[in-house]
Amino acid sequence: MNMSTALWSHIRTVQDFPKAGICFYDLTPLFMTKLEALTDALIASIPVEKLAEVDSFVAVEARGFVLASLLAQRTGKGLLLVRKAGKLPPPVVGVGYSLEYGLDRLEMSADIKAQKVIIVDDVLATGGTLKAVKQLMNKCHHTILGASVFLDLPDLHSDLGMNIWSVLDETSKPVVSEVAE
Repeated sequence: MNMSTALWSHIRTVQDFPKAGICFYDLTPLFMTKLEALTDALIASIPVEKLAEVDSFVAVEARGFVLASLLAQRTGKGLLLVRKAGKLPPPVVGVGYSLEYGLDRLEMSADIKAQKVIIVDDVLATGGTLKAVKQLMNKCHHTILGASVFLDLPDLHSDLGMNIWSVLDETSKPVVSEVAE
């Protein structure tokens, strides 16, 4: 079994969650059993020169916290948190944005000096969250080296104007054949 198939085998697909028409990829089984393999795959997906250059990984709430923490711990780099509105103490900088199923606002501490960053999130779907984080990073004068996502759904988004490195995408999902009885 190759690495892609092994990782996919630990992802649960939930139809119509959090609302009708959305296909949610639940990474919980992967987090419970394959953290070492997940960390290895994330690191392998990012160009070596970018890993050497990055100061901090930007963790996007909520599952991005898990992934960025793994990267920061393994590489000895910093960790910056991007949270939903009202979760960080002031002063904060924020941006509003729309996503597949509504409107939201993201914030980060305003007191962080400018750094070279890699944005980290779990799934790249329409790109709304990454666009908002990119806007937030620019507002705070951070240099964006790119974004690391675990799962990219490229048919749902256009070019985001930054490097995107992914471990999996929909084309790597194994086709499950139905067994005739």
